[in-house]
Amino acid sequence: MRVAVISESFLPQVNGVTNSVCRLLDHLAVNGHEALVMAPDPGPASYAGFPVVATPALALPFYRDFRAGLPSRLVLRTLQRFRPDIIHLASPAVLGASGIRAAGRLGIPVVAVFQTDLVGFARQYGLRVAGPFIWRRLRAIHGAAARTLAPSSATLNELRANGIPRLARWGRGVDLTGFHPGRRSDTLRRELAPGGEVVVGYVGRVAADKRVHLLAGVADIPGVQLVVVGDGPAREALGKLIPRAVFTGLRTGPELHELVASFDVFVHPGGNETFSQAVQESLASGVPVVAAAAGGPLDLVRDGRTGLLYQADEPAAMRDAVERLVADADARRRMGEAARASVEDRTWNAVCAELLTHYREVLLESGVRDDLVLTDGQG
Repeated sequence: MRVAVISESFLPQVNGVTNSVCRLLDHLAVNGHEALVMAPDPGPASYAGFPVVATPALALPFYRDFRAGLPSRLVLRTLQRFRPDIIHLASPAVLGASGIRAAGRLGIPVVAVFQTDLVGFARQYGLRVAGPFIWRRLRAIHGAAARTLAPSSATLNELRANGIPRLARWGRGVDLTGFHPGRRSDTLRRELAPGGEVVVGYVGRVAADKRVHLLAGVADIPGVQLVVVGDGPAREALGKLIPRAVFTGLRTGPELHELVASFDVFVHPGGNETFSQAVQESLASGVPVVAAAAGGPLDLVRDGRTGLLYQADEPAAMRDAVERLVADADARRRMGEAARASVEDRTWNAVCAELLTHYREVLLESGVRDDLVLTDGQG
């Protein structure tokens, strides 16, 4: 297949959208497909041997580190040259709208992947009145797609309730080799918690939409050392709010694998997660998770077995859940073992093969291709 990927976010930005797009491109390359990426400028010239076309972008005034794609005729011209069989829209918003219009003109079927809770994002930044406008825009984009894929059952239900048609669920894979209990490091733990404290960790963007200010509610639990892995616009303010926390900054690869596996408890304060890859990576690392009972974590965390869920609008309940695990080492061990077992079938190869099945079905339904066969997890 020839696949054009239009993504609202890509390298050097590190987030869930970027990660899933990179894993998809890796899978397409290994299985002999052709691909092209369009994403906001700046970015690499290529990835996995596929060209990356940079489109015009603008930094958000309230989040200067993130560059949002702008509408561009470059999208249409690029698609005309590449002539893809199918277009993959990753978390479509502004750039994705250009992609859906170009697809309509060229008669190319589109699979749109819903990955970012834009309404929740706007709410966290004080833009509640933008909600109805955002939903209208999302209905226009996704309503023109042949299929919209949602990462969790909660997101699927929300999209259905807001009039998004032709829905299916598509989750995310996890690197089971990198995120592994065997990556736990006693040396690193002594550096993070020299007094032998229970290490409670958070991994993700340090931003208001992740409700990171709620971490203050667990930072002062006796016998706890809070570790914050990541960076973002709220980093300075959070440092003032919880000065005793260890801030590692952004970490990737083996450094991240070792950090996560060295936690005793993973805490996730976000309440607007469509999936939450950081939660899944913690489970793969054998670390019990405390997360809000909302969005993606509802599918990932088995309450009382692989972690604890708390009511998203009750911050005190998050503290209570963390305190329960801090006080019970046996429960942490049992939950950690169950956490790893709960994700062992979620390899990126299996998940990406599932995505290619969605592509095949859409292409067959549209009549664009009738010669596609997927076997043994490959396309």
